[in-house]
Amino acid sequence: MNLTFLATIFEFIIAFGLLLFLHEFGHFIASRLFGIEVEEFGFGFPPRLVKLFTWKGTEFTLNWIPFGAFVRPKGENDPEVPGGLAAANPWKRLVVLVGGPFFNILTGIIIFTILFTRTGAPDVKTVQIMEVAKNSPAETAGIMANDIISRVNGEEITSTTQLSTIVKANLGKEITMSLIRQDKIINVKATPRLNPPPNQGSLGIVMGNPIKPISVFQAIPYSLITTGAQGAALITMPIQLMRGQVAAEDARMVGPVGMYDIYSQVRSRDITAESKPASTAADTMNRFWLLGIISVALGFTNLLPIPALDGGRIIFVLAELIFRKRVPAQYENMVHLIGFAALIALMVYITSQDITNRIILP
Repeated sequence: MNLTFLATIFEFIIAFGLLLFLHEFGHFIASRLFGIEVEEFGFGFPPRLVKLFTWKGTEFTLNWIPFGAFVRPKGENDPEVPGGLAAANPWKRLVVLVGGPFFNILTGIIIFTILFTRTGAPDVKTVQIMEVAKNSPAETAGIMANDIISRVNGEEITSTTQLSTIVKANLGKEITMSLIRQDKIINVKATPRLNPPPNQGSLGIVMGNPIKPISVFQAIPYSLITTGAQGAALITMPIQLMRGQVAAEDARMVGPVGMYDIYSQVRSRDITAESKPASTAADTMNRFWLLGIISVALGFTNLLPIPALDGGRIIFVLAELIFRKRVPAQYENMVHLIGFAALIALMVYITSQDITNRIILP
């Protein structure tokens, strides 16, 4: 067991544990905001190691399992306990339940915002040549990687889709392209192929968008779009699986062991990139992108209408708000108990898969 392995495990436990802690902190803040008493805020998971201190009726404890945190509101499942969570009106309970996932999603947005300010963002209105295939019309015309395509046949190019459409409309015909290379304008002529080789386009180029530096305020919309895309992908995944749009092996659920495998490989790539002089900020921050993705996934996953998760409890609160009648506590608690047992069984299965079928990134 080498030091790198131990450092990776320690770093992962701290990072993932912090995301779990922020989730519980969201519940804690929302509870305190609405005057709902919190009996315990635990760092790590039981059994208890030591009580650290008491603040406004809440015991802050340190527990033996050094992973994440938990919050124990007063009367969490018993509406007969005054001042407790279950006794609060449904709107307050709704905010408390949403508080945890909200903090995870907000954390993801903050991480993405910081990363975009460090790495920049794609300039979607500028088309750049990323690669040029050997013996292709583009290579013959003298087109080079990093060239900016400004015009084709006199038409200004503002998107990769527009360029692709123009090229397809001129297969077998010569086109004139204006390129920007090191602040110089170069005009070249090329003829898109009617039948290009496999895995090549008609011109033999890979298009993309150059990266531009942006400010924090400019980064916020990018981070919101990224967060929304992550949430949409998670929610629509079952539908895509049923339609065959996503292969089952590409939609595999992972637990902490699987996440560690991914994190360790991403961390290794970051460290390798850091040792190369030509590396950019984007090459060395993959583990932080991963943590942002995990945080957003934690937030949206907990909002799913699954018993025992925040989303499962939210469904009962919404039903109470809509029908003006509360489901008896004993029935709701039974549903969540069964859901919790099912989640534990699922986690055991996922963890066994993570151990026997380790994840190897491409």
